[in-house]
Amino acid sequence: MGSDGTADQVILATAGYDHTIRFWQAHSGACRRTVQHAESQVNALEITPDRQSIAAAGYQHIRLYELNTANPNPIVNYEGISKNVTSVGFQEENKWMYTGGEDCTAKIWDLRSRNLQCQKIFQVQSPVNCVCLHPNQCEIVVGDQSGIIHIWDLRTNRNEQLIPEPDTSVQNISINSTGTYMAAVNSRGYCYIWTMIHGISGELAQLRPKIKLPAHNKYALKCKFSPDSTFLATTSADTTVKIWKTIDFSLLTQLKDDNQRWVWDVAFSADSQYVITASSDNMARLWSIDSGEIKREYSGHQKAVTCLAFRDVST
Repeated sequence: MGSDGTADQVILATAGYDHTIRFWQAHSGACRRTVQHAESQVNALEITPDRQSIAAAGYQHIRLYELNTANPNPIVNYEGISKNVTSVGFQEENKWMYTGGEDCTAKIWDLRSRNLQCQKIFQVQSPVNCVCLHPNQCEIVVGDQSGIIHIWDLRTNRNEQLIPEPDTSVQNISINSTGTYMAAVNSRGYCYIWTMIHGISGELAQLRPKIKLPAHNKYALKCKFSPDSTFLATTSADTTVKIWKTIDFSLLTQLKDDNQRWVWDVAFSADSQYVITASSDNMARLWSIDSGEIKREYSGHQKAVTCLAFRDVST
């Protein structure tokens, strides 16, 4: 455990356009550490499964920072990327990292290799907005600006395409923890839901359209299923977060504050009772889903907060 006791605490990190990553005491709202990310804005954050590091995706690079020390410098730099990295995540056993970016690729990086070059590249024709890993750890789902969703099988290198709405940018994709539902939001504010049918050995999962939700009246930005799969959160440029019940995909509640602007990112607590949001008004907020109330605000960023990473003690 580090000298600041981080290993015993909930991990909450936020970042954005002010070129800093801030680490917070989730219960108090106090900022306990700030790391400079001088070269660019931060587009995405993700905590490693072993809770030892955090990845920050920026312009032309990914940086890995230690969580449990006060070291202000990255411990690993992944360079040589031509444009913005928009998405980052990890295989559940911390064997590899996946990224997507405006260079029209999704990439796989072997974390056990001393060679910091990517091991696999999936090339598409448009900039990649989002990359999502199926819970089976074998399929990568990629959403791009032309409106195509690509399903890439890492076992066979085969891929299939899905186009929910032609020429409408796919902003974000989420798959629930049991791999039974997939959601995608687009630049017109719609949220598409599919039922996922597991393919037989060696075949890609089959997707069956379930519902098209007119979720927001402006640009949708993020969608995320809760850990227990009972809720789906969607965020938007319309300044709101909406929580949908997955039993019938009806709207449960809308989370809104007069000062809140574009809501760029969202994460659930491990018990699926709370969400944390990141907004263009330089703030992150902790909300109770049950009451719809703000329980805590995280103030300190000087510009828009565009991404966050959150891990409860139990996750």
